[in-house]
Amino acid sequence: MSQSPTIVLVHGAFADAASWAPVTARLLSEGYTVLVPPVFNRSLSGDSAYIKSFVEQIDGPVLLAGHSYGGAVITVAGVAENVVGLVYVAGYALDEGESLGQLQGGFPDSELAANLVYAPYPVEGGEPGTDVSVKIDAFPQVFAAGVDPEAARVLAVSQRPLSAVAFGEPASVAAWKTKPSWGIVSSADHTINPDVERFGYQRAGVRKVIEIDAPHLVMQTHPAEVADVITAAIAELG
Repeated sequence: MSQSPTIVLVHGAFADAASWAPVTARLLSEGYTVLVPPVFNRSLSGDSAYIKSFVEQIDGPVLLAGHSYGGAVITVAGVAENVVGLVYVAGYALDEGESLGQLQGGFPDSELAANLVYAPYPVEGGEPGTDVSVKIDAFPQVFAAGVDPEAARVLAVSQRPLSAVAFGEPASVAAWKTKPSWGIVSSADHTINPDVERFGYQRAGVRKVIEIDAPHLVMQTHPAEVADVITAAIAELG
């Protein structure tokens, strides 16, 4: 590849672009071009369309990395012509026609479902929607285990909720069928059953799966290892 790809880091539910900060800092210090756009967490189709449009406005090749729900987003957005690879970080590698709920439901051993809060939000001209977030008191253990306790408290009260419709919306495409991919399993994950990650990556035929003894926010607790997987993927792409 004559031009090193721009690295686009896609955050997941109950988080924002800052969740990637330790990895972003490392990649920037190594001279890579990195962009970390917001994901609005309103619907899988809408979020994926936004990221796809964002990527298509980048001049040159793009490597997409998605954490958690961001994995589902890059699965759909990754069909953009200039995307050259996908990196799943404790993420959902959905198949075409499959929803988050369907994939998660096959491996129900997770602490997340019992620690969610549902709140209505107004929708102009329609029935109220439902936002889903993690209980603030459970957030440090379920979502931010391994993160500095004070930082976890801040993350808990600043989390970005996910619209409930995103759980049941099927992926319209699966970019991993045509784009090379890599995967990180957080083997100490309390948010997504690690077997969800393993199953999705195996089905997607990812080139390499790295298991890290880490919690869900592996980008916060093991930024060097995550950055290494991303840069190794770029090196493999040539």
